[in-house]
Amino acid sequence: MLEFAEIIIFSTIIFTKLESDTQKLESLVELAAILAQQTDFQEILRVVAQKAASLLNAETAAIMMINPQTGQTVKTVLREGRDDAASKFHRAQTQVSGWMIKNQQPFASADLKADARFVQNLFEEIPVQSVLAAPLRLEGAILGTLLLFNLKTFDNEQPATSNQQLSFLEKLAAIVAPFLRNVQKIQQYFVAPIPEETLRAKYEAVGLQGQSKKFIELLQAIEAAARCDVRVLLEGESGTGKELIARAIHQFSSRSDQPFVAIDCGAIPGNLIESELFGHVKGAFTGATTDRKGLLEAANGGALFMDEIANLPIDMQAKFMRVLQEGEIRPLGGNKTRQVDVRIITASSASLRKLVDNQKFREDLFYRLYVYPIYVPSLDEREEDIPRLATYFLKKFAKQQGKAVASFHDDLLEFLQHRHWAGNIRELENLVERLVTLAAPNMLILDGTILPADLGKEMKKFEASQLNTGAIKSLNESLAEYEEQVIRQALVANNWNIAQTSRALKIAEQTLRYKMGKLGITRIKT
Repeated sequence: MLEFAEIIIFSTIIFTKLESDTQKLESLVELAAILAQQTDFQEILRVVAQKAASLLNAETAAIMMINPQTGQTVKTVLREGRDDAASKFHRAQTQVSGWMIKNQQPFASADLKADARFVQNLFEEIPVQSVLAAPLRLEGAILGTLLLFNLKTFDNEQPATSNQQLSFLEKLAAIVAPFLRNVQKIQQYFVAPIPEETLRAKYEAVGLQGQSKKFIELLQAIEAAARCDVRVLLEGESGTGKELIARAIHQFSSRSDQPFVAIDCGAIPGNLIESELFGHVKGAFTGATTDRKGLLEAANGGALFMDEIANLPIDMQAKFMRVLQEGEIRPLGGNKTRQVDVRIITASSASLRKLVDNQKFREDLFYRLYVYPIYVPSLDEREEDIPRLATYFLKKFAKQQGKAVASFHDDLLEFLQHRHWAGNIRELENLVERLVTLAAPNMLILDGTILPADLGKEMKKFEASQLNTGAIKSLNESLAEYEEQVIRQALVANNWNIAQTSRALKIAEQTLRYKMGKLGITRIKT
């Protein structure tokens, strides 16, 4: 088996012709460094698939590993961190993989449905246009296949069959294959994965609650990231707990005894963020009466968590690149640089890859940050975890407020579990805190009667729908109910400010007022 140093040398040699694409080359070297520190086979599959999809801008990536003893496969499919596309792409995975194994060569097709190498109409129902795929080969044997799917061609200027694109994927596969084989063997004979109960208990201690499949996968990714001293990018909707995850990664890392510093890039005015990050010297600007350390220097030796990194101004993105490249900062108004050793953990509620495609985020910075990507699932994807989270928040706020309340009524808990949470965990937490505040001091069980008027009405509709599951509502009725729910949630989120709500919904104020009247939406004081 190849040693890590030999693999790095090998990867450097085979990518000599790609020196013009420095960011991709550096990303692959970083990938090799990450894989060298992993012992979890499933986590390696996830990281490889997600990195491959990102580097070649694919919508879906799949890895099919072949068990040499049974001939069966171990598969992982990801689409921006989710595996809900597995069933749709299964036929394409197996057919394309079978073709590669039979012909012992990579595969590219700009239009899979019309590809003459397969039976006509074989892929008619599959939502895919172009495919790039390469065998994972080691010592002459194919261990598995790496496949990338897109609803369009892989490059707006070049067809999916581009030799450059396919060559890049082949070489990426050549780099990762030894790691996949090595870890598969190590895990099979020596390393037992951490039991789920142990993993859950470990992270419950730092406030991460849940038991769903999505949540366990998230914990496994956090555990793996904590072992690697590399940059981490957390992507997921707002309110999903990304800062809590960043703190957990730091707490269980080798830097845990060093500072953890957090900054919200969207909450600081653009003209102040440079001073916040880099610090300033006395006299740098009006009001700078003393020297001041920036957050990067304050986090020296530890970790800096940068939430909503997409809001970092373009000029600051260029300056931040120097920190990542050189490990040094220069305070605002100063003429001397200072060395810093900081682990950067970033988060974004928007896809940075899409922002790069729309020229709203620097591509070179994206590659610098996209070293260890972790997708944080929304609360809708973790429906099974809602009762556990709600109960956790209930006990927390009851203790803080000195209330006797200890549980939810089953009907209320069922409603909470099945409603849509636009604000995710943050919205659930805020609601539970509000309910505990409204509860009488001697109340033991929270039920639907304590809900604010808007949610009480929503719960009654939910209960009615449960009683009439056999009845099918008209399309207009269903659309009206959904429209009312969206408008109510937007109004609550904007404290019933009509102007702010109309801007958030991107409709005219007059239209919003008309819809509120038509749907009977009024604010009831509670």
